[in-house]
Amino acid sequence: MIVSLIAAISRNKALGNQGDLIYHLPADMKRFRKMTTGRTVIMGRKTYDSLPNGPLPNRRNIVISKTLKDGDIPGVEIVNDIMEAIFKANPTEPNEEVFIIGGASIYQQALDLKLVDNIYLTVVDDIAKEADVFFPEIPDEYDIVWGECHSKDENNKYDYTFEDWKRYTC
Repeated sequence: MIVSLIAAISRNKALGNQGDLIYHLPADMKRFRKMTTGRTVIMGRKTYDSLPNGPLPNRRNIVISKTLKDGDIPGVEIVNDIMEAIFKANPTEPNEEVFIIGGASIYQQALDLKLVDNIYLTVVDDIAKEADVFFPEIPDEYDIVWGECHSKDENNKYDYTFEDWKRYTC
């Protein structure tokens, strides 16, 4: 199984403010859908609560919560912690990718436990002044393996860069 994080962040690593994403770039949403559709997505309860239409369609949704129980939300599997989420994801193919989609504490736990193989970021060329949630520092064992810069346009309000990071192992 390949475990990947995916997020859109500002240059100062801002993720969200008051339970919502800071940036709504159609290009980022298109990339997110393309990468996660048909796959398992793992998220914390607050991230789940921020989804406007409930479980993400065409994906297996696993939510980490200390207060909810499995079966409380139709179409969602509930687990107690990140390790249980990874165990439950248990894809049938060894190279199948599972995505952790937030929030900040779930990203941090996955990085601390060295569960993450890849990090996919959309870095928005902006310094978010109003943010209360930030993406964790990326550990030294990760390197950027691909990047693609994009200029703002009629649909995307900011310049942004897609970055793919990979953990290197010896």
